[in-house]
Amino acid sequence: MNLHNVEFIRSCVSVAECPKDALPQIAFAGKSNVGKSSVINCLLRRKNFARVGESPGKTTHINFFCVDKTLYLVDLPGYGYAKVPLREKERWAKLMEQYFAADDTIARGVLLVDARHKPTENDVVMANWFLGSGKPFVVAANKMDKLKKSEVEPNLACIRQTLGLPDTVELIPFSAQNGTGRDALLRFITQND
Repeated sequence: MNLHNVEFIRSCVSVAECPKDALPQIAFAGKSNVGKSSVINCLLRRKNFARVGESPGKTTHINFFCVDKTLYLVDLPGYGYAKVPLREKERWAKLMEQYFAADDTIARGVLLVDARHKPTENDVVMANWFLGSGKPFVVAANKMDKLKKSEVEPNLACIRQTLGLPDTVELIPFSAQNGTGRDALLRFITQND
């Protein structure tokens, strides 16, 4: 797969607007300030392909990026941090619920969490949505570059335990800054089912 052959397809405010072709959709979910756009840019080795905002919560729609006409990277709206009105947060939540409930959406998922902190209640809810979907997913613990070596193992253990991850769900130490975990995440995203 040619990661340089990538294009922004559309930004959707409803599930009805999402692409309905047969290409697999790899859904990226996480808190507003966890660095979803930075992780997508790291995977694609692009600086600003997925927009990185000055303040968290810039992704308010479901954004589709087509990679080499083979699959979609799907940037879902962030949750939990953005300073937006409650009505907007409720709209995002409804959009996410509809996306997860649709039959023809997620092929695989990537849940991003902050490696420095215990996962939030919203992270647990999102992990449960992925588990409930029955689709394969991984958890990428972003911002590993900000941890001391002595913090890595305890933090990863805390993430696995808090999210209630079964052994079948891979937990990938990741850093969008230095590329740690990029190859492991790419292998998961590009695998053939």
